[in-house]
Amino acid sequence: MKTRIKIGLLGRIVIAIALGIGCGFIFPAFACRAFATFNAIFSAFLNFIIPLLIVGFVAPAIADIGKRAGSMLVVTVAIAFIMTFCSGMISYFTAETVFPALIGDTVYTDAQTGPGAPVPFFEIPMPPLMGVTSALVAAFVLGFGCAMIPDRTARLKGVLEDFGELIKLIINKAIIPLLPLYIFGIFLSMTVEGSVAPVLATFIKIIAIIFVLHVGILVLQYLVASLFSGMNPFKALWAMMPAYATALGTQSSAATIPVTLERVVRMGVSRDIAGFVVPLCATIHMSGSALKIVACAVALMIVKGMPFDAVMFMGFVAMLGITIVAAPGVPGGAIMASLGLLTSILGFSDADNAMMIALYIAMDSFGTACNITGDGAIAQIVDSIFGRKPVPVAE
Repeated sequence: MKTRIKIGLLGRIVIAIALGIGCGFIFPAFACRAFATFNAIFSAFLNFIIPLLIVGFVAPAIADIGKRAGSMLVVTVAIAFIMTFCSGMISYFTAETVFPALIGDTVYTDAQTGPGAPVPFFEIPMPPLMGVTSALVAAFVLGFGCAMIPDRTARLKGVLEDFGELIKLIINKAIIPLLPLYIFGIFLSMTVEGSVAPVLATFIKIIAIIFVLHVGILVLQYLVASLFSGMNPFKALWAMMPAYATALGTQSSAATIPVTLERVVRMGVSRDIAGFVVPLCATIHMSGSALKIVACAVALMIVKGMPFDAVMFMGFVAMLGITIVAAPGVPGGAIMASLGLLTSILGFSDADNAMMIALYIAMDSFGTACNITGDGAIAQIVDSIFGRKPVPVAE
């Protein structure tokens, strides 16, 4: 009996990038145009799904959070949002300072519209049912409505949850399987255009900087938590390493919850508070994800010569912290949920979004590990406010 080798999404993306680069040197113009046609159709479908994805993710999440309304919930959500926002802005200021020297004179043009790029045979317009901002407003109205009057909106909440499951099904069964082919087409076009080598060399350096940023963010979060709990931040961070390692392997915040919960309790947080904070933060705390998205976005804007400033990214990160709520339930869900913001606020094209997807997924496990490890710091703070003072970890 033959054993089937299962290749994960990251492996498929890496293979797609390698094949796209290799095929770009040998494919005839007809084949390149055929893949450009697929990319044009897939991009249109992705743009159609994005507003629906925002409604399907955010509305049920808000309705579910509101059901557990209380002071502890408000504090936990506020801390998670502040940490996510601060991580994104630290990433921005670091990228703004460091990346220009790393990037140098590297220039990246749109792989779908730049000079020499393959032209699609045809396109199929798929205008979205609503804009990104309208989708966010609709999600808030529906979510808060279900949270405020749960008895009268039980059916509506059920519809929203079913709709969210439908969107997840579309992502898992249609978008994710086709994503490597889409990435293949992008890198095929970049190779034909002649811009792939300098761009890849640049982004390899940037990935290394982002990994260092993840470590720095975690240390900072535990230093802040120690001001509330009195615990040694480095011992507490070390106690969370099994959860970090588990997240690296599973690439899922939800799948890591049992290990995260056990480590947070071992760290000294009361079990009741840990049982409340850890599952909630697995959904709403996205420091690592925000850090990656912001750093990659700044890098891409630098190589494309696009204008940006701190005010633009403050608005982007604030919206990002809300939009990617509940995204961890889907592989690469955070970057999928952020595509609308990348387009509407930062002015990214479909090809830019494809590059962001490839970069994000290349570091997906590290971002997930940063998210769930930071949950331990939030649990310390919440426990120091509402529970007993944590005892120092024994290990």
